[in-house]
Amino acid sequence: SDIPHSCSKISNNHDGVILGIDEAGRGPVLGPMTYAAAFWHPDDESSIPKGFNDSKVLTAADRSTLFELIKSSPNIGFVLRVLHASEISRNMLRKDPYNLNAMSHDAAIQMIQAVIDAGVKINTCFIDTVGIADSYRKKLERVFDGLGVKFVVEKKADAKYPPCSAASVVAKVSRDAIVDTWKWSEANFEPNDGINYGSGYPSDPRCKLWIGKNLADPVFCFPDFLRFSWAPSKTAVNTLGVTANWEEDDDSDDDNMQQTSMSSFIIAKAPSNKEESFNHAQKSQVRKRQRLNYFDKMSSKCV
Repeated sequence: SDIPHSCSKISNNHDGVILGIDEAGRGPVLGPMTYAAAFWHPDDESSIPKGFNDSKVLTAADRSTLFELIKSSPNIGFVLRVLHASEISRNMLRKDPYNLNAMSHDAAIQMIQAVIDAGVKINTCFIDTVGIADSYRKKLERVFDGLGVKFVVEKKADAKYPPCSAASVVAKVSRDAIVDTWKWSEANFEPNDGINYGSGYPSDPRCKLWIGKNLADPVFCFPDFLRFSWAPSKTAVNTLGVTANWEEDDDSDDDNMQQTSMSSFIIAKAPSNKEESFNHAQKSQVRKRQRLNYFDKMSSKCV
């Protein structure tokens, strides 16, 4: 969103805004995870819409109404970070896994930094914890040391602090909109049973049925709407996809060639007595290329 006028004009001596962070879609096997931050100045508290709560306990209609009020309010700013399923899969399946907790922490840090970079001073930041709350808080304090931000990191913060509740609404409504209007990136892919995949959670029978019907390719298996790092995805890939055997290259010939090549650089050990020296000299003469008559005629001193 745009930066509210009351937030962008905050001076260095002002108390700063209150900001909340929450996510939606952490558990589903289908679709993105969204992180959102919402903020406003404490002096504008009376103009902030009422009824915010953990978005999961609100009806879809209530969430949509509150999101429209957030977007239309001149005093509320918000930030959205979308972690698509392809990004989550890529990070979690790489050789050195980048897990979901680390991604969540970094998403929150990115949003906080974006607000600061926009010229907004943050007084207090409320965050619904991911992992151990105290460790998370200390991590944030190290990252933003010297900026005067107070961090409150707690479980169920989205049900306790209005900025967190507002962020929860932004994250949930935005994710639902992305999932409901998803555009397939795979050429010519048309899903069986459309988008009837239910909530996208692994325990949802409709989600399980949809995954079983939508093997997009025997090798690459599913569209990038699916998180390949989730256990149900791995099971489906192993069950429905083709088996690929990667044979180890035979490097024995290369090793012999390398060894022969290296031996040509080794200097022979000096002979231990005169007889060995004489024999070595004779062998050298035999190995030496024959001098061509042409060079003798030309009185060349060397070849």
